[in-house]
Amino acid sequence: MNYLDEYNKWLSSPALSQDEKDELQAISGNDAEIKDRFFSRLEFGTAGLRGIMGTGLFRMNIHVIRHTTQALAELILMEQSPSKCVAICYDSRINSAKFAREAACVISANGINVRLFDALRPTPELSFAIREYGCIAGINITASHNPKEYNGYKVYWDDGAQVPPRHAEIIAQKIEELDIFSSIKRIDFDEAVEKGLISIMGGETDELFLKNVMEQVNDYDVVKRASDRFGLVFTPFHGAGHKLVPEALRRLGLTNIVCVPEQMVLDGTFPTVISPNPENPEGFHLASALAVEHGAALIIGTDPDCDRVGIMVRDDAGGFVPLSGNQTGALLLDYVIGAKKRANTMPADPVALKTIVSTEMARHIAETNGVACFDTFTGFKFMAEKKNALETSGAGKVIFSYEESYGYMFGDFVRDKDAVTASMLIAEMAAWYFERGMTLFDAMRDLYEKYGQYGEKTLNLLMPGLDGLEKMRELMSGLRENPPTQIAGSRVVSTRDYLSGVVTDTATGATAPMELSGSNVLRYETDDGTVAIVRPSGTEPKVKVYIMASDATRSGCDEKIEKYSRWAETLS
Repeated sequence: MNYLDEYNKWLSSPALSQDEKDELQAISGNDAEIKDRFFSRLEFGTAGLRGIMGTGLFRMNIHVIRHTTQALAELILMEQSPSKCVAICYDSRINSAKFAREAACVISANGINVRLFDALRPTPELSFAIREYGCIAGINITASHNPKEYNGYKVYWDDGAQVPPRHAEIIAQKIEELDIFSSIKRIDFDEAVEKGLISIMGGETDELFLKNVMEQVNDYDVVKRASDRFGLVFTPFHGAGHKLVPEALRRLGLTNIVCVPEQMVLDGTFPTVISPNPENPEGFHLASALAVEHGAALIIGTDPDCDRVGIMVRDDAGGFVPLSGNQTGALLLDYVIGAKKRANTMPADPVALKTIVSTEMARHIAETNGVACFDTFTGFKFMAEKKNALETSGAGKVIFSYEESYGYMFGDFVRDKDAVTASMLIAEMAAWYFERGMTLFDAMRDLYEKYGQYGEKTLNLLMPGLDGLEKMRELMSGLRENPPTQIAGSRVVSTRDYLSGVVTDTATGATAPMELSGSNVLRYETDDGTVAIVRPSGTEPKVKVYIMASDATRSGCDEKIEKYSRWAETLS
């Protein structure tokens, strides 16, 4: 693909508006900018697209949306009966509503019915709607917690999980085959609504979704007893959690809920934060001030599409500190196991799922309490596949699934991260500990005393620019060609290559097959029990390095994290 030819093709296309042509004319002669916009198309990855908004092939815009949707429509027509529908959802980002309507117009022009939400909704509600209404697929216009300049396009399949690899490959192939302008089928939105090709979902779907959310409650009574004294602060970071999370908390029985007013405003520029990511403690500055003012015990924050949730908890000094996704997941797992046992609702053969990059503390908690624990690759579609396989075969019933990047899944009604249900259960858990005179900070400390000291850290090795992908490839191939025998002064005991599905004993060179294979991830375990995992991001120009340590003491754990982090930084 010649980027200058592609640039000129766009400039001359009648599909572009005058504003779009003016935007491209403004970069005429700027070879670097033209190349950045047209050197390639956005790659359709494991679940969809994500990129900076703007006019160009390597940007998120209505033409890329239409093109991708046409590819999805052709997959649907090829694979299944077109009589089934596609559910479409979107978040609060700039252009999200417009992109969602454009996708609906293309899907319906291909003779496939569409169920479009009447306004932004949480990602888990899309997963629910796909399952509830028997849809063949779903589209979510969101870039999750990325900065305001980004938007994205996620595809879901009929089980409510993100599209499986075999279908993602077909969509990617169709994108390559179809012309971005001439291949598009499109109908006027109002005409499609009038013909019944597009139907609008609203409050009735919210109620069905919330009914399932509330069925995950373990202990209404403890919340009722604590509600007069227990308070929390909530922020949706200007996003899709603004409505259903507070409603779920109220239905749980909480009465002291303070929402951050500035961040309840739906605004895709996210004016009160640098980035709307609940993993970043600095985004909670307004919530922390409110929590101190109102004497709250807990702060809950959800990202713009409301699939991830982060929390801040009161420490011994009375201030608020963040808990990591691993810590929150460990707390929830321990609490859910205990709550189900107390309520006598624990199923036979209970199972917990976590990703390969999530803390081993979860396995210890699960197995200590008679719950099996399985690893999956990063991403809830893999957890959905494992859940479906276990439960279909009768091998186990999944009670909780989570990944370290602040995603949690409960119940049988969704197959993706669900910050609505997770927020509600975090609040229930906090109320249970509150009645015992404890904060979640105290509870986490107790878990370390009970199960041992664990520590985790994720390092992001940024590799931006046109050569970033090549740098990422070189790093991973270099590690495979010359696998380390020592890391941070400790001997590497074994290497797991999740691409080939082979584990290698470093001392003997002996190899053995693993259950998981097909993902570009390397895992090293050293003789002091520390694990280092190296994985290229599937959505951003960076390589992630996960350090997971355990030790008899907190200081020993911290020392290992620090030592291995220094090694990880040398990889960039």
